Amino acid sequence: MFTITNPGESDITSAAKALIGGALVGIPTETVYGLAADAENEAAVARIYSVKGRPQNHPVIVHIGSVDYLNKWAINIPDYALKLAKEYWPGPMTLILERSEIAKDFITGGQETVGLRVPAHTTTLALLEEFQKLGGNGIAAPSANRFGAVSPTNAEAVQSELGEFLDESRDLIIDGGQSLVGVESTIIDCTGEFPTILRPGAITEEMIAAITSL
Repeated sequence: MFTITNPGESDITSAAKALIGGALVGIPTETVYGLAADAENEAAVARIYSVKGRPQNHPVIVHIGSVDYLNKWAINIPDYALKLAKEYWPGPMTLILERSEIAKDFITGGQETVGLRVPAHTTTLALLEEFQKLGGNGIAAPSANRFGAVSPTNAEAVQSELGEFLDESRDLIIDGGQSLVGVESTIIDCTGEFPTILRPGAITEEMIAAITSL
């Protein structure tokens, strides 16, 4: 495991290939740093849980490259969820939706819903684009910390927190600078008639109402 500083195009391609190959990659986002794996690779996702010490019944958020990938992971998407996605993605907002067939139990914690978001960080968006070119559909990326610990907002904190648990020969950390938001994304349940905030964040109730009431 090593840290990529000042990542260039070749570094992003290498990281995307590593994800396709089952490696874990510490990634920068505007909220906090995440620990990423191919969201369709059960063994890789299991390593996320192991490295974090995370309970198996806790779902993980799937990061996608654009709103165009919503339909791959979710079904029966309400109109207000599409409005929110088009307004606030990329951004610090996670939508909880009814899961599609590719969102397996090892991602959802056995629930019938899946959490999705498009991160607002140019490096990670470039990584997602390369990952999708290689056939990937999304990356599972909970915060890159041990379960119950403070979420990291820079690459050094990821290294300090998880370095001893990562594989030096295959896993990577991408240094994308300091996270600008510094707190986890707003989580919005979009399975009912109206959106419900499950976890507050930078996308506020007022911002949600401004879009869904149109």
